[in-house]
Amino acid sequence: MSADSNVDVLVIGMGPTGLGAAKRLNQINGPSWLIVDANDKAGGLASTDVTDEGFLYDVGGHVIFSHYKYFDDCIDEALPKEDDWFTHQRISYVRYKGLWVPYPFQNNISMLPKEDQVKCIDGVIDAALECRVANTKPKDFDEWIIRMMGTGVADIFMRPYNYKVWAVPTTKMQCQWLGERVAAPDLKLVTKNVILNKVAGNWGPNATFRFPARDGTGGIWLAVAETLPKEKKRFGKQGEVTKVDAKNKIVSFADGTTVGYNTLINTMAVDHLVEKIGDQDLIKLSKGLFYSTTHVIGVGLRGARPDRIGDKCWLYFPEDNCPFYRATIFSNYSPYNQPADSVKLPTLYLANGTKAASTDAQEGPYWSIMLEVSQSAMKPVDVDNLLKDCIQGLINTEMILPEDEIVSTYHRAFDHGYPTPTLEREGVLKQLLPKLQDMGIYSRGRFGSWRYEVGNQDHSFMLGVEAVDAIALGGVELTLNYPDFVNTRPNTERRLAQKFGGAQAELPLRN
Repeated sequence: MSADSNVDVLVIGMGPTGLGAAKRLNQINGPSWLIVDANDKAGGLASTDVTDEGFLYDVGGHVIFSHYKYFDDCIDEALPKEDDWFTHQRISYVRYKGLWVPYPFQNNISMLPKEDQVKCIDGVIDAALECRVANTKPKDFDEWIIRMMGTGVADIFMRPYNYKVWAVPTTKMQCQWLGERVAAPDLKLVTKNVILNKVAGNWGPNATFRFPARDGTGGIWLAVAETLPKEKKRFGKQGEVTKVDAKNKIVSFADGTTVGYNTLINTMAVDHLVEKIGDQDLIKLSKGLFYSTTHVIGVGLRGARPDRIGDKCWLYFPEDNCPFYRATIFSNYSPYNQPADSVKLPTLYLANGTKAASTDAQEGPYWSIMLEVSQSAMKPVDVDNLLKDCIQGLINTEMILPEDEIVSTYHRAFDHGYPTPTLEREGVLKQLLPKLQDMGIYSRGRFGSWRYEVGNQDHSFMLGVEAVDAIALGGVELTLNYPDFVNTRPNTERRLAQKFGGAQAELPLRN
């Protein structure tokens, strides 16, 4: 059986991981390659949509912060001008009992009502005492929370918030994924801040972040894709995979064409991949992987940004007075994320659902909020009424007022939203990924390798880069195999172009 065309490396998916692989393949100028995507543009789960009214919404709350110099170099090459970017200090809060508690919640319990401060301090002290004598690792995420923060913070924030995010209870999640993503409270600092009524400072790798000035997060990946040769990219039906013949190493596409490969780098969800392969054993194995669906809701409003919103970036909502777990003030990231003030738009309705006094198109200014809601079998969602429920949730949490004018709405569901780090995950991945690799398939990316702890844009990009280096140079895939290492150690590596066909190669060097 022969294919219509053949390449050394075929890359499926033009999100950050696939583009990372293609950038590296193009740079080393060795193996022949092709990258394909079923969509009509690059970006994948890091793309950006634009409403008819001109409001931009990312596929979830993406910001740029990096663990890798190589990643920085590549996106700076794609968007090289100073005015291509805005840099922001994260201003983030948790909404609790009508209060805005600075993030991270567990370091700022000094802001809570006194009775909640007592509950949290009691729990933090108990946790500190337990950690001194514990000689076993936590068996799940819930136990990790209790050991690190105590029952007060667990019950008030960590359990309800994480259920809203992951759509599964914390008892069904493992804790190896945590790394730098969850701040463990410092007992002395927490106690000191409670006594002095002080607020803890910023924490975490994204305390400062970049955002593209134009075209949203998706604009980054459109620009990266533009740096690649046009003849090596295929979109739409030409890039929509219908079958993967792993035995003969041939991929079939929706337009009827086929491409043969020596090695396949896959970035589509690995459960979808094994269905395309048709291997029943792999399909059965993949059933042990769990995910949640993410609903992204956008609300565009007329009027100046209110003082109560200010410069806030993203906000967390553990309580049940709103369906969303996170809100991003998307208009704060860039003035180009919403229409210009001079654009005239009619009011759709007021936030309380009533008709506006006039439906005539009027000028701005405008601002916008982007919301995220998770869904799973364990956490069902009333999809038909979700937009209405989210708007009511914004009123309940005093994000907007009942009389605010809504001029644009957006709702898009992403079936594979979060790859859930369940208790079963590692047992599945330790079998599934090597079995695929034995077939010449490197499955990488947010859902390709299903490791949320290395699922940010920089991680995802480097999963593709490192897969190519493993294929072409025998390199070690640090991001896939050593997530704690890459998340705690800045990587200043600049990868140089390789020389193939000769006795010498310029191996990757470190500055």
